[in-house]
Amino acid sequence: MQYSGPRADCPVCEDERNYVPAAGQRWTSLEQLRASGYTGRLQQEAPGIIGIGTEPKFAISQRALLVRAASGNVLWDCISYLDDDLVALVKELGGISAIAISHPHYYGAMVEWSRAFDVPIYLHENDAQWIGRSDPAIQLWSGRSKQLAPDLTLLNLGVHFAGGTVLHWRDGAEGKGTLLSGDIVQVTPDPTVVTFMYSFPTWIPERPSVVRTAVELLEPYEFDTIHGAWWNFVVPANAHEVVRKSAKRYLEAVS
Repeated sequence: MQYSGPRADCPVCEDERNYVPAAGQRWTSLEQLRASGYTGRLQQEAPGIIGIGTEPKFAISQRALLVRAASGNVLWDCISYLDDDLVALVKELGGISAIAISHPHYYGAMVEWSRAFDVPIYLHENDAQWIGRSDPAIQLWSGRSKQLAPDLTLLNLGVHFAGGTVLHWRDGAEGKGTLLSGDIVQVTPDPTVVTFMYSFPTWIPERPSVVRTAVELLEPYEFDTIHGAWWNFVVPANAHEVVRKSAKRYLEAVS
């Protein structure tokens, strides 16, 4: 999470879904990261999907995804690092037409990315209170779905955060459909299972009513693969059925 300037607190860190380490909060800046030997990492994750991360690992180590859709490249989720070399590499891949983010834990350096490519940032209005650095590029959307393009749809599942969102790419997985889920639909170390959590660090499961709604919202959309928030957290096949079975198991366990 990037804030407009130094402050005494970090609301996202102090929220019950996260925690402040015993040693206290530690602050840094993009300039300090650039001077400390960090670099960007790009890696092909699937046809039309490029992972973008930071080396060495930083913060919670999530990686963003560049979706190379026919309608234009979209950056899904964000990282906290950006430099001229990383901008040049992404431009070689066709640049970015828009940024869309699943929830506040992955806002990262979204304003820096937006300014580097002069593109809008799409966030769900239910998470507006968590925006740490305002910018005219931020476009809040409402409701349960938003069509970014004919082949790209944002779905507000409401898992983890009220604005918790996933991105459905109709043409992903060679036309079978792909879901980019952050940790709204959390891919586990077992790629045949996903789960749903209100808080991961403090182990609070998501409410059954929210999970039922999320599964109902996903039902009309076809997707064969799911790409989660970290490197190699991927459901490689039969992903829609994986979600159905995982939700059934989850609801039985928490009932």
